[in-house]
Amino acid sequence: MSDSTPQQSASNQAAERKPVVFSGVQPSGTLTLGTMIGALNNWVYLQDTYDSFFCVVDMHAITVRQKPADLRKATLDCAAIFLAAGVDPQKSVVFVQSHVPAHAELAWVLNSFTGYGEAGRMTQFKEKCAQHEDNVNVGLFTYPILMAADILLYQTQLVPVGDDQKQHLELCRDIAQRFNNAYSPTFRIPDPYIPKTGGRIMSLQDPTKKMSKSDPNQGATIFLTDTDEQIRNKIKRAVTDSGSDIRYDESRPGIANLVELLHIASGESIAAIEQRFESKGYGEFKSAVADAMVDFVAPLRNRFVAIREDVPELTRILKDGAEKADRVARRTLRTVYRKVGFWSADQ
Repeated sequence: MSDSTPQQSASNQAAERKPVVFSGVQPSGTLTLGTMIGALNNWVYLQDTYDSFFCVVDMHAITVRQKPADLRKATLDCAAIFLAAGVDPQKSVVFVQSHVPAHAELAWVLNSFTGYGEAGRMTQFKEKCAQHEDNVNVGLFTYPILMAADILLYQTQLVPVGDDQKQHLELCRDIAQRFNNAYSPTFRIPDPYIPKTGGRIMSLQDPTKKMSKSDPNQGATIFLTDTDEQIRNKIKRAVTDSGSDIRYDESRPGIANLVELLHIASGESIAAIEQRFESKGYGEFKSAVADAMVDFVAPLRNRFVAIREDVPELTRILKDGAEKADRVARRTLRTVYRKVGFWSADQ
């Protein structure tokens, strides 16, 4: 029988509670090698240390016009890739954003704590407007506020973000602090998690730009569902630079990108790669990169196919994840509603 008091037990439980990490990926197109290296690998690493909430952010996806059937398929594809990459639903909460209504509900409240000028300064909003001139909608404008709601609902301490999302996280921090100052401490102020390596995988056809699933040139991007032959062909046709020596040099982004890919896929150090291919040509080097990349992607692709084919089990995992996420999110939302003055019959 324990000698601890209820107060001590509660204190011990709080001390043992893991910190929280939240991240999400849009189900818009097939996920890429960059997503695997820059996001999913980090999720798998973090899930052993953090209470992890990983989300298919389908509500964000509709800021750009979607075909309904394609979006439904892409949502399941995206979740299956999470699991194939090693995200474990026994360790992490895996769910679909629209299945937890608190995301939209909190976003509406946070709209009233966000300045028009703050939202208008978001670089990604300006870029999206330029890309989709025929559909500049309010959702594009308030996208970062929904992202803030995603994060703050779970009292998140750590958010894996790429360089293109750091500005959004700063806005999230500002909104949370503003709300806390207006009422009382309600939200944790989240910090970014930016991996030291592998955060930006560059295009195979324009290595000065990030590899993107929306690149119109399909040869520029390695998709996680590409066949072995497709991967080999893309590496074979990848842009290199003038010169013939194989070494990592940021002033030669084409060859540097391929060296980085071989390093990530094989685990071989940059120095060892440079030494191994000293005095060897691009053809032999690209062949080695292609072999390593096939070995890296193929196991994940095969796991994805098996997971995606079992729709009932995938559905069960996502439903279970949504129920878990909803319980946590509702606690935060109830607190927010009470603090802003919304009446409740339970009060």
